[in-house]
Amino acid sequence: MNSIRVLVYVLLLWAPICAWATSPDSAVTHTKDTAQSSASASGNAQSATLPPPPFGLAEVRRGPDADQRVHWWREARFGMFIHFGIYSVLGHGEWAMFNERIPHRQYAKLADAFKPDPHAPETWVKAARRAGMKYMVLTARHHDGFSLFDSHANDFNSMRTAAHQDIVGEYMRAAHAQGMRAGLYYSPLDWRFPGYFFPDLYLESAEAMREQYHKEIEQLASDYGQLDLIWFDGGGEQWLGFGGIEFDGSSWKSRAHDKPYSGQFSWQDDLVSRRLHQLQPHILINDRTSAPGDWRTREGADRLGDFDNTQPWELCVTLAGTWGYQPGAKPRSLQELVLLLTNTVVRDGNLLLNVGPAPDGHIPNDQLQRLDELGRWLQSHGKAIYGTRGGPFLPSATAGSTRSGKTIFLHLLPSNGSVPPTSMSIPAFTAGPRLLRAQVLGEKTDLTLRSDPGGGFSFSLPKASSDLPTVIVELTYDGSVMGLPVQSL
Repeated sequence: MNSIRVLVYVLLLWAPICAWATSPDSAVTHTKDTAQSSASASGNAQSATLPPPPFGLAEVRRGPDADQRVHWWREARFGMFIHFGIYSVLGHGEWAMFNERIPHRQYAKLADAFKPDPHAPETWVKAARRAGMKYMVLTARHHDGFSLFDSHANDFNSMRTAAHQDIVGEYMRAAHAQGMRAGLYYSPLDWRFPGYFFPDLYLESAEAMREQYHKEIEQLASDYGQLDLIWFDGGGEQWLGFGGIEFDGSSWKSRAHDKPYSGQFSWQDDLVSRRLHQLQPHILINDRTSAPGDWRTREGADRLGDFDNTQPWELCVTLAGTWGYQPGAKPRSLQELVLLLTNTVVRDGNLLLNVGPAPDGHIPNDQLQRLDELGRWLQSHGKAIYGTRGGPFLPSATAGSTRSGKTIFLHLLPSNGSVPPTSMSIPAFTAGPRLLRAQVLGEKTDLTLRSDPGGGFSFSLPKASSDLPTVIVELTYDGSVMGLPVQSL
């Protein structure tokens, strides 16, 4: 969200905030802003450059120990994001309370109509497995403050309202029973607290919000068995007030993006991170607090960014419409999803694909159908996705690559809506492994390799069906390709 929109939103909230400054029981289109990387193409290390604040992106842990911690996550490559809450009843997206200026007491009445099927979490896990996803992330609590579990710190939750369900508990049990890696999204930000918008003016409110955050995270990490990851959103000092608003004596203005928050309040994220690792030693944490994280978050297809194999990262996108349920939202086409997944993994990232279940807890049928279609594609092409790393060829408009062991998978991509290229030249690696054969993935016949004058090889593809989203060529070498330097095709 740009600074002008932030300023307008916060100014519009100023009058109601003053009216309920002493109470968290009050009312408060944003998208989850993330870092878009830029990379240089020198050597084997491709590093993303972060934009300046305001979104509190923490540093990401690096080194052998950090690499080992995220190893399973990187191999998984593909996960399901689930945005579910009482906002699903409205069907206007997860930001309805804020965008429509709904007073909290009025908004809270949505909980009376929120009575999802208790068995819905089992269907989520089954759908994720059929789609070829290897991990899942459910919104335990979004910015509206409604917790999907029997919170000890927040009465505004799914157990103490009409649902009478611990939805997080059902989800975690279903994931564990089906062997699925399970994570939780959590927002320290709570629109009911004016201290979020003005943490120094309403310091007691901000501190009460922080206490709720610490207690709920403690409970989530203690009561539900193995928790594989926490996906924070809205945390970190730089997020406060959506980037901050300042009064210079004559007018209000947004805090400059390169100016860090310097007030009295702190989320004390380092304490939360330390406690999480005590309770769940192997847990992974994203970069959206002020404590070091394990992976970077990019958000939206337009934030795909560049190749980066120096720090783990993940792109999150919606399957249909907004993050929360939106009736009638059309899912992305199979071709678009295949290209999103492919363009992410060839850049060495993970894809987290979001669904927004209806108020009854069930994912719309057309979205389930699309997930099944994607799962069938992965059944025949997953070898080039799972357990791979991006490279050694930098992605272009028509090709990208992944690699594993002695194999490079060359992903040929359609350009400008056309079909993938029908021929390609690939360089030889000086003093590196030698190319033995090339095959279209899933085919038994070797492609004919022609030696190029400047070294390397060329090949042509047999005529393929025009409806294939991509064509993947499996290049087999006589030695490991994992240490090869990154280079352009």
